[in-house]
Amino acid sequence: MDSPAENKRSAVLALALLGALLVGSLVVLTVFDGEDDPGDDAKPKAPATTRSAGTGTGAGSAAGASAAQSGSADSVPPIVKPDDLAAAHRVMAEYMSGLSTYKHTDTAASWTPPLLDRTVRNEEMKQLTVLPTGKAWAECQQAKCSSVGKAIVRRDAQIADELARGSGQMISSVVEVTATRSKDGHKTETETNTWLVSARKSGGEWQVAGFDIYGLGNVGAPEPKGG
Repeated sequence: MDSPAENKRSAVLALALLGALLVGSLVVLTVFDGEDDPGDDAKPKAPATTRSAGTGTGAGSAAGASAAQSGSADSVPPIVKPDDLAAAHRVMAEYMSGLSTYKHTDTAASWTPPLLDRTVRNEEMKQLTVLPTGKAWAECQQAKCSSVGKAIVRRDAQIADELARGSGQMISSVVEVTATRSKDGHKTETETNTWLVSARKSGGEWQVAGFDIYGLGNVGAPEPKGG
């Protein structure tokens, strides 16, 4: 059997060994904790960085896309500029109202040239730009008739710039024409028709190139006589 002294010595050695192990463990933990902290601080935080980059990229892309779309739209020139469109409408209205404006004393020599100046002056337009003829004109002269036309451009039907064909800029518009007729100074009737009128730009000027009936309108709708 072991003596009491030997048992005591063994217990002391065991306690000393246990203490040494505890001290060693504390030292190791302290060293590793100290080394991990600076490393963790030096590393970037991935989630935060990703969120920030994502937000910035999204906003930048939206702004960039908007700017690109705006720039693209602004960079496309119109087929016909607003000033040209107004000039084309004006010559259409002047010509169509002029066709319905005359009096029994007019002659082709004085009445026709101003209207032809608003056209392309081809053979077709020369045939269309005429005073009433035949029986209608004879009755007009006998009754001392007159007619006053008013034309309004209602809307555009087609706008084109046919560079390949060499015809240039062309506009076709719906024009409403109202003619108020009188005999012996008294109003007899009002006639309204709608026409599809085409104008072409030539030599810097807009000129009427043709017209066709667009709708029947209230042709010959009579109004109360007198006035």
